[in-house]
Amino acid sequence: MRAVCLTLPTNRECAATIAAIGAEAAYAARRFGVRVHLLILDSADPATYRRHAEAVAALRPATSGAGEVVVHHLDEAAQRAFLHDVIERSGVADPDRLLDLMLPDAVSYGACTNRAFLLAGALGCASVHRRDSDGAYQLLDGETVFPIEHELATLGLKAADVVAAVTETTLDPVHADKPVALVGGSFIGELSVDIGEIRELDPDAYHQVVALWAPTGAGEQEKRELVADSFTGAGTEPFRQDRAVLDLPDIWRIDMCNVALDHEVYDRVPLPPATATIGSDYFLLHLVRDATLPGVVHNRHIVNYYTPERRTGAGFTAYQLRYAKFLLSMLYLYPVYFEMEAAGGALLDEAHHVRADVIADSARRSAATDRAENHRRLDALDHHYRRLGGKYAEFADHLAPQRARLLDEAQADIEDFALLIDAWGPLMRASKATSADRLPR
Repeated sequence: MRAVCLTLPTNRECAATIAAIGAEAAYAARRFGVRVHLLILDSADPATYRRHAEAVAALRPATSGAGEVVVHHLDEAAQRAFLHDVIERSGVADPDRLLDLMLPDAVSYGACTNRAFLLAGALGCASVHRRDSDGAYQLLDGETVFPIEHELATLGLKAADVVAAVTETTLDPVHADKPVALVGGSFIGELSVDIGEIRELDPDAYHQVVALWAPTGAGEQEKRELVADSFTGAGTEPFRQDRAVLDLPDIWRIDMCNVALDHEVYDRVPLPPATATIGSDYFLLHLVRDATLPGVVHNRHIVNYYTPERRTGAGFTAYQLRYAKFLLSMLYLYPVYFEMEAAGGALLDEAHHVRADVIADSARRSAATDRAENHRRLDALDHHYRRLGGKYAEFADHLAPQRARLLDEAQADIEDFALLIDAWGPLMRASKATSADRLPR
């Protein structure tokens, strides 16, 4: 039986999301006759974990028609034990450092998904399907609209063989023999990055703050287009009928709350493990497209909403810091993106597998990028936040004494990414060799 991993990383209360994703897992098992490993990676506090455990216990029975659902609800202790075992058996150098990169003390969007990749390997899964704790599913005529419908109908199959499963094909026939490596949709509702309040307070400041993530030397028209497209997803239009396009994927129409990746991609390259940095989990979307691997982009969009802690007090400060670190990360990610785009199909070997060593070398070179642009970004962010006043000015005061540390961390993050890519092959092989009795449940 084909096994797939439907994963929900979380560090906040989301019992309702667990119930909803459990229903998606049951739907997938029933509809496609697959074994769905529903993997909940839980970094929440003990009281919240217990509420999540109650939500897991309330899920429907594990067997559903021709398929089945197996639930794994892992706290950080269980995740750490699994990682320690895999890292030890992999034989990689500096195991303590690798464990820190895989399970850091701070929030890491890339690291939590990397843990899902390794666990999916241990569970024998052909793909990982990721959802987020601050999203919900749409309804059509009272029926839930599950993204996994498109994911399981196309992912991993040869592109030429999925034409009948999509509504539109614009893929160049030269790619028809390659596997579908990525299937994804976007979201409707609030911006994916919680800076909509800035747009309401001062549209010009919003433009300037968002434009800071443009590449060095970008022109004004390029910045305007970037700002118009950034963080908006699919807008607010609700789902009415399916649309799924087979092509080299338009990654601007895909969000990480609504994505599935074939194992042939994440078996070879992980995500950047940067901490407290939004957007650090989007790297593989760029890699799939730049390497000329086919994808399917659909319109079964997730409903995005905000959790209250992002907008007040310590939660606001933490989130705005993640946005600042996102801006700084682009200094080092853009050179890698540009090199991948220039390489195109040369990023793949004869079997259409990504050449991980090329990506690692590019990341290492990028670490030497001059920091002048990041100094400018911090200066501009400070200026516009002080201009906004109130809690934004207070955040600027909080950010100012941390500048040197944040600049150092941004460079260290890309160096850590190269290190993790180098170790990833041995880690994935050790994970796949994990015996059933060593797997956490």
